[in-house]
Amino acid sequence: MLLPTDIQAIGSEIAIRWSDGSENFFPMERLRAFSPSAETAGEQDLLGHKIGGDDRTEFPGVRVTAWQHVGTYAVAFAFSDGHRTGIYSFDYLKRIAAALGQNS
Repeated sequence: MLLPTDIQAIGSEIAIRWSDGSENFFPMERLRAFSPSAETAGEQDLLGHKIGGDDRTEFPGVRVTAWQHVGTYAVAFAFSDGHRTGIYSFDYLKRIAAALGQNS
């Protein structure tokens, strides 16, 4: 499993260097849009129906204000709009990078 060796805020992006030496750059507004939290993505009931969630896909001007590691598998980001419940697994961050066209 790839692990982050360094996480930095650079301008309006979060830069992550991985244990294999690769780097990814995540626009903070896009990280907020990709939040995996139930608050953003919603939840499914037993019948598979979506409950709740925020249908917004853009968060103009939102910044990452802090982050912390969650165990050995994820990072939790805090955002300037008060959102702080998303836990981004390292695997999920790599999938976001791929969705943003970053193959490294």
